[in-house]
Amino acid sequence: MKSTNHTQLTAPEVANLWASYQNDTMAMYMISYLAKRTEDKEIRSLLEFAVQLAKEHVAVVSDIFKKGNYPIPIGFTKEDVNLDAPKLYSDKLCLYYMIDMAKFALPAYGLALSGGTREDVIAFYSKGLDETQELFKRATRLTMKKGIFNFAPTIPKPDKVDFIKRQDFLSGWFDKRPLVGMEISALVYNTKRASLGEALVTGFSQTAQSTAVRKFFERGKKLTKKHLDTLGSLLIEDDLSPGTINLTAEVTTSTTPPFSDKLMMFHATTFTASGLAQYGYAASSSPRRDLGLTYARLMAETGLYAEDGSNIMIDNGWLEQPPEAADRKKLAEQGK
Repeated sequence: MKSTNHTQLTAPEVANLWASYQNDTMAMYMISYLAKRTEDKEIRSLLEFAVQLAKEHVAVVSDIFKKGNYPIPIGFTKEDVNLDAPKLYSDKLCLYYMIDMAKFALPAYGLALSGGTREDVIAFYSKGLDETQELFKRATRLTMKKGIFNFAPTIPKPDKVDFIKRQDFLSGWFDKRPLVGMEISALVYNTKRASLGEALVTGFSQTAQSTAVRKFFERGKKLTKKHLDTLGSLLIEDDLSPGTINLTAEVTTSTTPPFSDKLMMFHATTFTASGLAQYGYAASSSPRRDLGLTYARLMAETGLYAEDGSNIMIDNGWLEQPPEAADRKKLAEQGK
């Protein structure tokens, strides 16, 4: 088959590679710090594996951009991390963090792979997908081995196959039917993410250097706690455990910043943006109407928070310009 590597990168390929560079440079430096401060040898080995993957990804993306004469993004550098800062997060929290990051990366690599045309881009995302699966499997096995895996609730086995007979299956305002499996799955996943997010921004708020950035993280902590309570209560109503624990207890009392405000803001806004996508998916997979309304409200609050975060990054000159289409109107005006 004739190679397609000589063809110009398409808009989806450029966008995905650019995003990968941003995310992998952030992960490379952030997880390097976490690994250095992790005492458990097995968890540290997992974190070092993740760092190595991020470094390899950065090298591949840089090479693709160089060969195509595209400017290499700035992303994040060693100036954005203080490897000598005291421990901020417990080993257990670092392990939960790796599971969530793998879950975040899996669909991202899948979408990027499906949008690829060139052989080198397809090969990169195909390999990345395999590597992320391995990372997820290692992290999951390790939580089970350590006895800290948070199992999702179970539901009874049905006696037989049946069909929905009444329209009130879709209702949810007054006489609410029990949650179905896919609704439980979405609620459990999002409560776990909210719990992790609350812990992350707790650490960020303790170590932020800018007053505006610190207040943004403090607001984020309150928002994630609110979402955690809202989503968890829906499971508790059906006598189901949310499957979460209080992860803020896994944040130390250190106030020495291991990360730059720029890196923490990027991480927080990226985490928040991915939360929007998860809420959207959860709403689409939840037939009960009250759940759709709940997710819509949470999405509105999350979207506003993400926008405010982007504005802080713009004000500080931290938000790198992503690849964009030509401004034909502006070009036409220049040609007058």
